[in-house]
Amino acid sequence: MLKQDRTIIHVEVKETHNHFYFGSAAAMYEDSRVKNLLGIAYQTFRTKRVSENHPYENEFVIVRKGSLNTILHDKDINNYL
Repeated sequence: MLKQDRTIIHVEVKETHNHFYFGSAAAMYEDSRVKNLLGIAYQTFRTKRVSENHPYENEFVIVRKGSLNTILHDKDINNYL
């Protein structure tokens, strides 16, 4: 099977230890619970170059960026090729 890697944004809320997962930074900013804790604008966040080894952190949250590894199913392979 072919593998497909997708970006995933992991947000950990320090106070409550809640974890949120998003497919993009834009999706993260659509969630008001997270947006209010980030403390910076979307465009500013994008300049931070968040990665697996370089998380964004403030007093409320830790934001990490990583990859979600998935396998394409037989029915999806034709769309992928």
